[in-house]
Amino acid sequence: MAAVWRRRARARILGESLAPLLSQLLSGADAEPLIAGIGARMRETAPGSAATALSPKVPVASITGTNGKTTTTRMLAHMAMTAGKKTAWSSTDGVVVMGEVVEPGDYSGPAGARGVLETPGLEIGVLETARGGLLLKGMGVTHNDVSVVTNVSADHLGMQGVDTLDQLAEVKAIVTTVTRPGGWTVLNGEDPRVWAMHAHSPGRPWAFALDPTTPALREAIDRKGRGLTVIDGDITILLPGAVTQKVLPLNEIPATLAGLSQHNTANVLAATAAGLGLGLPMEAVVEGLRSFNPDDRLNPGRMNIYSLPASDGEASVILDLAHNEAGLVALLDVARGLAAPGGRVLLALGTAGDRTDEIMEALGQIAGQRADQVVIAHKDHYLRGRSTHDFEVLFGAGLARSGVGDVAAYPSELVALQALCEHARAGDVIAVMTHEQRAEMVAWLAERGARADAPEDIRRKVKLAQGKHRREEDFENLWDMTDASARIAAAAALHRALPGDARAAYEYAGTLDAAGREADAVPLYEEALDSGLPEPHRHRARIQLASSLRNLGRPGEAVTLLDALVAERPESAAAIAFRALACLDAGQAETGVADLIDALLARATDDDSFAYRRALTAYADEVRARAEG
Repeated sequence: MAAVWRRRARARILGESLAPLLSQLLSGADAEPLIAGIGARMRETAPGSAATALSPKVPVASITGTNGKTTTTRMLAHMAMTAGKKTAWSSTDGVVVMGEVVEPGDYSGPAGARGVLETPGLEIGVLETARGGLLLKGMGVTHNDVSVVTNVSADHLGMQGVDTLDQLAEVKAIVTTVTRPGGWTVLNGEDPRVWAMHAHSPGRPWAFALDPTTPALREAIDRKGRGLTVIDGDITILLPGAVTQKVLPLNEIPATLAGLSQHNTANVLAATAAGLGLGLPMEAVVEGLRSFNPDDRLNPGRMNIYSLPASDGEASVILDLAHNEAGLVALLDVARGLAAPGGRVLLALGTAGDRTDEIMEALGQIAGQRADQVVIAHKDHYLRGRSTHDFEVLFGAGLARSGVGDVAAYPSELVALQALCEHARAGDVIAVMTHEQRAEMVAWLAERGARADAPEDIRRKVKLAQGKHRREEDFENLWDMTDASARIAAAAALHRALPGDARAAYEYAGTLDAAGREADAVPLYEEALDSGLPEPHRHRARIQLASSLRNLGRPGEAVTLLDALVAERPESAAAIAFRALACLDAGQAETGVADLIDALLARATDDDSFAYRRALTAYADEVRARAEG
């Protein structure tokens, strides 16, 4: 049970007495003497030190949650600095003033709040507020202008009397109880435990949710609050009276990793609501979102992505402070979304030793299910009472549940990264759960010729992973042109600019083909196919090549091409139709007609098709037999 205390010694006696008291009461003991005894102990004890919470004189936001606290804190502080405000913030990295660390270390508790609020000339303070500080030392401030709770998920359970998610949520909710009246309580509307906190917060509710149909959004508005969500790819504020206000398209926000990172998109929503709740101008919030890059400078250790030279191209490396189940899922989601077609996800698995056995086994199971190769990376400074053997046994048990046998274990994060890089191929993604050697790994990657990815690099990789080309927009623009000559000229320019590029050859061929220049298109289609044109364009290039060959009076070659394609892709009605045309020109009309009947019946859903299916199938067989005879 969370409670406000004023004197440490007496509060400790009360807190330590509650569990035994409840146990005795449940056993049928008389309550009155038990309570009297606790009261006597408290009166006999010196009160102890007073609570040291500070009363802020400037706008302050406190941010808590299981995951996303640090990123949201940094993002909000970046917005405030973009607005020209002297800003300080505290987090697990230290106390930071205007982007400079003035006191390194874990300052996600009251000491961090004091360091921030004592900053000379401070205009806005942002306080990351972690579970440990709340439990051991309480809130560092008497009130927040904005309180933010990002989410509540399994982490640090079994510690300091917190054994369940409901208990963990109760601890996190302390932050919301000191929101000043008239301030804003920014809550994840898609997390029921988080959204429930609005009931006991003096602040106005501001719900955020990725899904615009989330009920909490409407409930927040009904309670004279606001909502923030994503509608048609735009961050959108929901106001009373069904009024909406667009903030910014997601594809203009680097932190979302080209829309790949759902958890970072949620952090963006939380930071946006908090920034507006603090009274920052909309233009500063927007510019802050546009300029907050997920790199080692602005957001170190959180989804930092690098390009690493590989023998036949480049692989990607992600360094991220994933340390629990939700964090690992988010990391592997991003890794899979960056892997090129045919690329693998290679994971260096590790966490701190103060997680429960169940959480550590679950991490192993998630890793085994979602990564293509797993190694264990030990962290000597984070053993926290366990041995390295304990880690291997617990991770191994989870991996085994996913069908993964023995995996290699390495003495450090750096050595694990080096081992995975030795086996990486172009298009692979190496993901490292990093806690203690981030700086060493960044330095080693630089020595190997790796470079930090800029937002445009990440967008390019996501497009490639989705089968899109890095010049996808240029290719799409070709087909928006209405003038055939201009389209051909633009395609020719792309082909010259991208020598050896299969997609450029394919698009150039298509523009010539569409203009009736099949003879010029055929060698370009062949070039594209010989250069390894990937799907979904590869089979289309084969269809278009076959069609061009037919139009050039070479139907036999077209039939041969399409026979092979239809065998591979029998679901392609277009391939079957083009083959029928080629068969007609090749003197095989019966075969073409029979195949068209079969294809039509396979896809038809009307009553007549069902009624005559047997007869039409028989006629198709008869026509095909006539051709073969």
